[in-house]
Amino acid sequence: MKALLSIDYTYDFVATAGKLTTGAAGQAIEPTLVQLTKDAIANDDFVVFAIDGHDEDDQYHPEMKLFPPHNLIGTAGRELYGSLKAVYAKNQDRQNVYWIDKRHYSAFSGTDLDIRLRERGITELCLTGVCTDICILHTAVDAYNLGYKLVIPEHAVASFDPVGHDWALQHFKNTLGATLI
Repeated sequence: MKALLSIDYTYDFVATAGKLTTGAAGQAIEPTLVQLTKDAIANDDFVVFAIDGHDEDDQYHPEMKLFPPHNLIGTAGRELYGSLKAVYAKNQDRQNVYWIDKRHYSAFSGTDLDIRLRERGITELCLTGVCTDICILHTAVDAYNLGYKLVIPEHAVASFDPVGHDWALQHFKNTLGATLI
């Protein structure tokens, strides 16, 4: 069994005016990311939208010192970007579509993701979204450590750091044994 994880593909991470945007790189992956998501939903694969959610006044969260405030709960910056927003809206009530609010880079950190995957007998994860070298990377490392097989569609992940993006792709393949497609 497999699942698709759509990680942080939100206005703040992708739109030109986003608070921590990947800009053109993130916008370029939209057609592939959206098609993969539609296909996974249609195939009854488990599709997880793992989305950063921060409180603006959270003085204890380490990201607040590293990055500008982004994906703040209750703001438009946290909404899914582009046509992915409509795909989620149309399918959010399906049994195979699940939204996870996450506070940390990894979709596993502090969430029930591993439990949800194991309940469904899922052994393979397809990771899509942004940022390749931050949230995708940390999710991939946790997934690897938990025994999941990884598939990374190269044209469905992006970062605001091209060097970090390329490094992460090689790390997925050479260190985590992921299949790059």
